Amino acid sequence: MELLISEKIYAAFQKDLLQARRFVWIATADLKSTFIESGGKFRSILEVFADLVRSGVEIRLIHAKEPGVFFRKEFDRFPELVESDRFERFLCPRNHAKCVIVDGKSALVGSANLTGAGLGAKGVHKRNFEMAYRTTSGPEIQSMMDMLDALCLGDYCKPCKLRSSCPDPIA
Repeated sequence: MELLISEKIYAAFQKDLLQARRFVWIATADLKSTFIESGGKFRSILEVFADLVRSGVEIRLIHAKEPGVFFRKEFDRFPELVESDRFERFLCPRNHAKCVIVDGKSALVGSANLTGAGLGAKGVHKRNFEMAYRTTSGPEIQSMMDMLDALCLGDYCKPCKLRSSCPDPIA
C-alpha cells in the first residue's frame, strides 16, 4: 500500500488509467471535465475513455450528482460513450466513495473526486489538498469491487430511504 498526496494521486491515476486493458471502475461524488496528459499533450478524460472503449476496455462510472456543464457538452462528442455497452454510467446521490479500480489489479482510494482540482492535475496553487492510498492487494480490491457491483446492480436501491428523491434510480 502506498500513500499518495496531491499531484502524486494524479500521476498514479494517469499511469493506471492509460495502462488499462480490461476494465476501469471509477466512483466519485463530483464529476467535472478533467484532462489527462497522454502522448505529450493534455486530452479530455472523456476522449481517453472513448479511446479505451474503442480498444475493448469496459468503463463503469458511478457518481453522486450530475456532471458539470462542460463535461456534459464534451460527453456528447463521443458516440462510443453513448452507444457502447462497454461504457456504463450510474447516478447515485448517496455515493461518496472515491476510488479508481483498474483491471482488478490496482486501486486508488481516497478523498479526491474525478475533477482536475481533486486529482491534482491543476496547478500547485489551484489544486485541492487530497490524499489517497494505492493498493494492489487482491482481497482489498475485491471487497471494493463487491460493494460497487452491488451498488450498480441496484442492491441498495429498494431499501433506500432517499429513493423518492433520486433522479435516476438504478433498480
